[in-house]
Amino acid sequence: MTHALILVAGGKGVRVGGPLPKQYQHVGGQPLLAHALGHAAQCDDIGLIQPVIGAEHRALYDDAAGYVPHALQHKIAAPVAGGATRQESTKAGLDALPKDVESVLVHDAARAFLPQAVVDRLLAAIRPGVGAIPVIHVPDSVKRLDSDSVIEELDRSGLALAQTPQAFKKGDLVMAFDAAKTQDFTDEASLARHAGMVIHAVLGDEALFKVTQPEDFIKAEAFMTTTLKDVRTGMGFDVHAFEEGDQVILCGIAVPHSHKLKGHSDADVGLHAITDAVLGAISAGDIGDHFPPSDPQWKGAASDQFLLHAAKLVTQKGGLIAHLDLTLICERPKIGPHRQAMAQNIAKLLGLDHDRVSIKATTTEKLGFTGRQEGIAAQAIATVRLP
Repeated sequence: MTHALILVAGGKGVRVGGPLPKQYQHVGGQPLLAHALGHAAQCDDIGLIQPVIGAEHRALYDDAAGYVPHALQHKIAAPVAGGATRQESTKAGLDALPKDVESVLVHDAARAFLPQAVVDRLLAAIRPGVGAIPVIHVPDSVKRLDSDSVIEELDRSGLALAQTPQAFKKGDLVMAFDAAKTQDFTDEASLARHAGMVIHAVLGDEALFKVTQPEDFIKAEAFMTTTLKDVRTGMGFDVHAFEEGDQVILCGIAVPHSHKLKGHSDADVGLHAITDAVLGAISAGDIGDHFPPSDPQWKGAASDQFLLHAAKLVTQKGGLIAHLDLTLICERPKIGPHRQAMAQNIAKLLGLDHDRVSIKATTTEKLGFTGRQEGIAAQAIATVRLP
């Protein structure tokens, strides 16, 4: 093994807000960390990815890593726990690398969309005693401020914004950490320069922006949209008959009714139709292929796990669900009072904005089995974007 990447993902990400550290918050239906792992694993020259995470985040990490395409999973080593500082976390990742690693790239999980071209430029620039970092030259005028007042204009000609990954020969990086002793540095390039190394700057990429503030998640969503140009549509249809009961489960919401729906699972006709639509958009068969009704483990199962499975197949292809449109067809129960809760439940389940889930209801004017109130039908259309 020649080249390894240490993915530093142990921070708490408090500036971005939200209930989870930023690396575990969703972008395009999957955690930001899943994007970082997947993009790094897709780089041909990277033979191993060593994640470094918070010790208390293992369950969150395992969920994020599960989104990475199966064909790339072999590149990802088991995560190690980081330290109180970035420097300590990077050192933990460095110590965990196999002996046969020649070169090391240290990367921020918050810069999720790593391009192959940047990796190529970095690896071409490093040699013994020489590291490399990607940079973006400053395009705007630069001012020094005192509070909210401009006090000085700075010459931007010699200024650049540093990005990651930052690349080094492994032995050089080990030496730099040994030389640092108790000193703490803001990045690996500063650490290496302190140890006497030369750091070359190579051209970075706008795709390597760092998610730091809440608005950066909007930027990340927009970036994914511009790169996912293969737009596909899938259709799903499902029917379930009524049987004795006191409620029906529709889109994960319990709706009081004089009957329930009959089925091997919870008979959620809405989620079943959406699941088939998503599977159809990626040519992955239908719900019965993945969850056979003959299998007793799915007896009475909640249908949200079927939809989550379909959504994960989309993300494993590097794609995202762009929109879902569901029509429920029945005379009773009345869907209108529950539509918003159903849409919100699906949106929350998949990490989508509420305006990406549409739920409608109609009748058949008392015609057919739905008109006779013998059951409910549902049809769905899913729009999926893929690379």
